[in-house]
Amino acid sequence: MGGGGQQTDRITGTNARFSTYTWEEVQKHTKSGDQWIVVERKVYNVSQWVKRHPGGLRIIGHYAGEDATEAFTAFHPDLPLVRKYMKPLLIGELEASEPSQDRQKNAALVEDFRALRERLEAEGCFKTQPLFFLLHLGHILLLEVIALMLVWYFGTGWINTAIVAVLMATAQSQAGWLQHDFGHLSVCKSSRWNHLVHKFVIGHLKGASAGWWNHRHFQHHAKPNVFKKDPDVNMLNMFVVGKVQPVEYGVKKVKHLPYNHQHKYFFFGKSVCGYRDLILYFCVTQCNCEILVRVKSHDCGVPVGRRFMESHWFVWVTQMSHIPMNIDYEKHQDWLSMQLVATCNIEQSAFNDWFSGHLNFQIEHHLFPTMPRHNYWRAAPHVRALCDKYGVKYQEKTLYGAFADIIRYNTNLKSHGFTFKKSFCSELFLYNMKQH
Repeated sequence: MGGGGQQTDRITGTNARFSTYTWEEVQKHTKSGDQWIVVERKVYNVSQWVKRHPGGLRIIGHYAGEDATEAFTAFHPDLPLVRKYMKPLLIGELEASEPSQDRQKNAALVEDFRALRERLEAEGCFKTQPLFFLLHLGHILLLEVIALMLVWYFGTGWINTAIVAVLMATAQSQAGWLQHDFGHLSVCKSSRWNHLVHKFVIGHLKGASAGWWNHRHFQHHAKPNVFKKDPDVNMLNMFVVGKVQPVEYGVKKVKHLPYNHQHKYFFFGKSVCGYRDLILYFCVTQCNCEILVRVKSHDCGVPVGRRFMESHWFVWVTQMSHIPMNIDYEKHQDWLSMQLVATCNIEQSAFNDWFSGHLNFQIEHHLFPTMPRHNYWRAAPHVRALCDKYGVKYQEKTLYGAFADIIRYNTNLKSHGFTFKKSFCSELFLYNMKQH
């Protein structure tokens, strides 16, 4: 028991004895440069390898000292291949007396969720229909061609420009959902081809960076709505989210902006300043001149109206399933519970499916990120049944209700820490009680 702290200490061989560890020992290795994870009861030292991880170093760091089995299964479509590359990192396994799940997670729920995934795999829910994605790409290109033809034949009058802007915004929004599919490795059988097409779609159709997307989006999926781990709720002191952060900012008097008026500038700031500027920030900090040139060249000649409509489309769809949900610090929940508390669904319809790129099935997408989106509807009833069995809340809203909740959420920020009224005092009292 114990020992084997470095990768070079590992004993190799098919019949070799590995060191065994308790959860208490594993949980000591959580800091940068000293990180262990547990996958399928095996203990891996990923301290140095995190820098070469294709999904980015932070996503593994978020699971340091934890059982990462469910995240490992969710993100990797070719598990045997990944296990092969993980062999050099293996340093031991959990002691036989240790549970497979850490931190008092519900073992029965975890096992039932694993069985559900196996059932969905057996039913073909992880198999892609190539025609679906070909037609999706075709309608994007068709919209672009129609927009160009309108400019060619009718010029740049106000009415024609407005029509062209709508067509281009629609094409660009739908291209955003398409790059999302390839980014999650849910289209092609080969991960290599998914990555190649993803770079093409996000780089040439969207003028963005695949590296930036991977860096941020997989962290979001790994720990949704978790402060310091999900970059989507890290607003760089521009916005406050949830009920915990406004109170903390109020206590610490962190007042970079008039947050009590956030509901008035939230959507403008998120849509106009957020998406593209975050890409530029990533390019500058990573010294990625190629992507920086691509982003700026893509912007040349693009109507401002198209950008405005596309940005709002992106913000409303991506925020409606997350921002009104629970946002808090790490609670070390099992995969199902963690995803359900941070996500909700929007009711299904042909329009909602198309408008949101099937992200109206946000719950199923978060639980099974490599599942092709045209199969979410098949998985949804099974997921709902499992949630009912264990009392996990499965939320589904109308599209109108989801949009209204975003507005209601931002308006209610006044009572969560930035107006010194009774509501603030009660929140502050509860906050201080939690700290002690």
